[in-house]
Amino acid sequence: MRFVPLGIPGAYLVEIEPRADERGAFARTFCAREFAEHGLDGRLVQASLSTNARRGTLRGLHWQAEPHAEAKLVRCVRGRIYDLLVDVRPDSHIFRQHLAVELDAEARNAVYLPPGVAHGFLTLEDDCEVHYAMSEFHAPEAARGARWDDPAFGIVLPEPVAVISERDRSWPDFEY
Repeated sequence: MRFVPLGIPGAYLVEIEPRADERGAFARTFCAREFAEHGLDGRLVQASLSTNARRGTLRGLHWQAEPHAEAKLVRCVRGRIYDLLVDVRPDSHIFRQHLAVELDAEARNAVYLPPGVAHGFLTLEDDCEVHYAMSEFHAPEAARGARWDDPAFGIVLPEPVAVISERDRSWPDFEY
């Protein structure tokens, strides 16, 4: 795997290195040892799958607060998504700044988010599936969220939002 640093400290684009032959290809998508060699939390205790029927579906922004803050490894396993990361760590020198990467099932890339980074995505195709692996168990009392269009972040999406949950539409203005 290749670990490409992103503009948020501790966040990486994780690219696989497939080995191809007449049967097809084989590639490692996760190795706790390789993650640790890059200073990343390789302890993954829970995984989830998000299915999204329509292009323009927006999920997020979500994170878990301390003491349940979690690292995430996010991969689009069907379709393409515009994946959003927002640094919500108050002591970070880039607090409230965001970045986006396109995750694509054909490229088989993934993004690693450290604890304290909010996550969301916009589907760029119909029928997208997104796989998450997390370093902490879900704790409902620690769940936090913010609107993608909160003025605190200045996010501009590449396409209009067609589907969003009431919960994600209704988060109050961001305050930490």
